Amino acid sequence: MKQYKMFINGEWISSANNQFIESLNPYNREIWATIPEAGKQDVEKAIEAANYSFHNGWKQTSGYKRARKMNKLASLIEKNADKLAEIETKDNGKVTRETYKQMFFAARAYRFFAGYADKIGGETIPLDNTEMFDYTVREPIGVAVLITSWNSPIQLLTNKLAPALAAGNSVIIKPSEHASASTLEIMKLIEQSDFPKGVVNCVTGGGEIGELLTQSSNVSKISFTGGLNAARYIGKNAAENFVPLTLELGGKSPNIIFEDADLEKAVPGAMAGIFASSGQTCIAGSRLFLHESIVDQVSKELKVKSENIVLGDPTDKKTEMGPIANETQYNSIKAMLKETEDEGAKILTGGLAERKSKGLFIHPTIIVDSNNSMKVAQNEIFGPILTIIPFKDEKEVVQLANDSIYGLASGIWTQNLARAHRVAKQIEAGTVWINTYRASAVQAPFGGMKHSGYGKERGLHALLDYTKVKNVMIDLSEDVRDPFSIKI
Repeated sequence: MKQYKMFINGEWISSANNQFIESLNPYNREIWATIPEAGKQDVEKAIEAANYSFHNGWKQTSGYKRARKMNKLASLIEKNADKLAEIETKDNGKVTRETYKQMFFAARAYRFFAGYADKIGGETIPLDNTEMFDYTVREPIGVAVLITSWNSPIQLLTNKLAPALAAGNSVIIKPSEHASASTLEIMKLIEQSDFPKGVVNCVTGGGEIGELLTQSSNVSKISFTGGLNAARYIGKNAAENFVPLTLELGGKSPNIIFEDADLEKAVPGAMAGIFASSGQTCIAGSRLFLHESIVDQVSKELKVKSENIVLGDPTDKKTEMGPIANETQYNSIKAMLKETEDEGAKILTGGLAERKSKGLFIHPTIIVDSNNSMKVAQNEIFGPILTIIPFKDEKEVVQLANDSIYGLASGIWTQNLARAHRVAKQIEAGTVWINTYRASAVQAPFGGMKHSGYGKERGLHALLDYTKVKNVMIDLSEDVRDPFSIKI
């Protein structure tokens, strides 16, 4: 049994109230660790530490020195990739082959943003009055609250922490209470990377901790990954103190296969888009739009391939899909499957798995005889549930794809270059993949539209969101200015 502590002001502490949360391994349903359940006193301590570190040294630290610490952190993540992957898999059930790769993606991200740390510059602006000199500077925004979800804790944290540190901010991290262990392991590497005390803090606990953090008038930025309901509360809290937000929320992403698509690529792409990570990813291509001429062929291929996916122990190299991460999520998916059948749709294959272990397994599931207005096509399920919807032509599928409150990701499969660009322009989503799906790069900005949130993670756009712009205007003339006039 591992007993974790929180990381505040460079120290490892238990919660002030000595409360803790049990962490269950979703594969065997056994308690394997405990994490502190923070209280108000712990939150206040973290906020105080972050503010002190920011105003008393960190914001004045050169980008070169920040980059050195970030590069050291990246090396430590790579060195400890096996251990980090094992812990994250134990915490949320994602197969180790994926969590292991995510550690190297995280290390790459820290190095990418470290490269920007000493290159955050302003600009000189030519004015109408040539005797005036104007320039801008970009400064760190202050103390940033970073709230992450349970499905990819280290990757989601990296998306936020890397640009925040590169820009010179201090941070307070609040991981999901369902999967906090790997984030706390990262704090051990933060400690070894010689960041000043209080620059990086981590408090653990439930939603009430996030509420205390986002209600504070002593934070300057909030970045949240999670669901719509929590985002609404966070948005209201942030508005009270005029705190800028980055929101990375849910999705109901359309994956469109046209009649001319290369099916040898498109079918595996559709599989990866929904069944990787057991469908527990915000970018899941859960709505598969098939041109009516290929519906039968593709549906049959998907059925055969999905029935051959190996479910089991996520630490086993042969396993292709692990369990659902927690019982709450499992019950939610189970209820949606029942509701889907009640609406008249048909389960072509899949459904609840036979309980061969204590794990909460759901087979890769394909829904047919459905339409885009059904709840299964409109509600984010966050599980391995694929809904197949036929379409007649380009105009119809664009309308269907955009008929959703979400706008996070999308996929287009076609060999027609003109069509690919044309449809990509019309799709209302922050990411459009063409002839691929679920690909990512640290350089490429990621974020949604509509109810999928706003702001970007990864890429230069994310870095800029952790800065504020200051304008400086200088009068170079020797004239005595009329105090009642405006100089233009």
